[in-house]
Amino acid sequence: MLWPKALHLIFMVTWFAGLFYLPRLYVYHAQCEDEISNERFKIMERKLFFGIMTPGAILTCGMGGWMLYDYAWVAWGEQLWLQAKLAVIAATLVYHLWCGKLLLEFRRDANQHSHVYFRWFNEIPVIFLVVIVLLAVLRP
Repeated sequence: MLWPKALHLIFMVTWFAGLFYLPRLYVYHAQCEDEISNERFKIMERKLFFGIMTPGAILTCGMGGWMLYDYAWVAWGEQLWLQAKLAVIAATLVYHLWCGKLLLEFRRDANQHSHVYFRWFNEIPVIFLVVIVLLAVLRP
């Protein structure tokens, strides 16, 4: 079971790298004023979301599901840390989809948020990552 765990961690790092970087791109995109920059940010955001983040999320969840199927179902009711971790992962997936919604708004030139909003929005995945790692390692 070490291969699925290793792959799970690799894909999780890839996913979270995107979750940290995409909102930072939104900060800069919200500040840009020229059409060339606007179009460049649209390309960068699309490639990051669809080329890195979404495959990372799918593969992270796939490897996690494999591990869950193989050895966690046995004591599911006794592992509250795992239930809490899965709840935070669900929230992270909602955040991921929210990033996709914002991507579509930028694509349509319909962004309604300031760069300050995106600076705060950028901090949310940090909280998710800290909680997920603490739950997975400490298993309280």
